[in-house]
Amino acid sequence: MSKKTEKKKNKKDSQLVLRLDKEQRDAFVQLCNDLDTSAAREIRAFIRDFLKNHAQDE
Repeated sequence: MSKKTEKKKNKKDSQLVLRLDKEQRDAFVQLCNDLDTSAAREIRAFIRDFLKNHAQDE
């Protein structure tokens, strides 16, 4: 697979809007920064794990 095709395949094209308490959001973002990661990366990882752990057998 070419890099261009790979890039299109991995493109993220949806958003999820959340309402959070400002203090929790700020603490989460700061902790992510301290751990040299991003809030978005950690939320995406959580969603992938959640889906994997709760997948219905088809």
